[in-house]
Amino acid sequence: MKITKLAKDQNSGGNGCPAVYLGETGELVIQGVQVDIDTFGRLDDVLPGETAVRISSDVVVRAVELYLARAGGE
Repeated sequence: MKITKLAKDQNSGGNGCPAVYLGETGELVIQGVQVDIDTFGRLDDVLPGETAVRISSDVVVRAVELYLARAGGE
């Protein structure tokens, strides 16, 4: 799948995460630190192949703002 970076944590330096990408399918791809096993165990209805990552709320908000700005420009 082709992806385009929407937003990245400004405090993570030039490398690493967290980041939010927009896939060519319209789905969001989230890059973050995988949650620990205790946190993962608290999730509901996890299907095989699914995982969970941590990402700061400011990166999510910025990604949504940029996504909406792009959608409005099309």
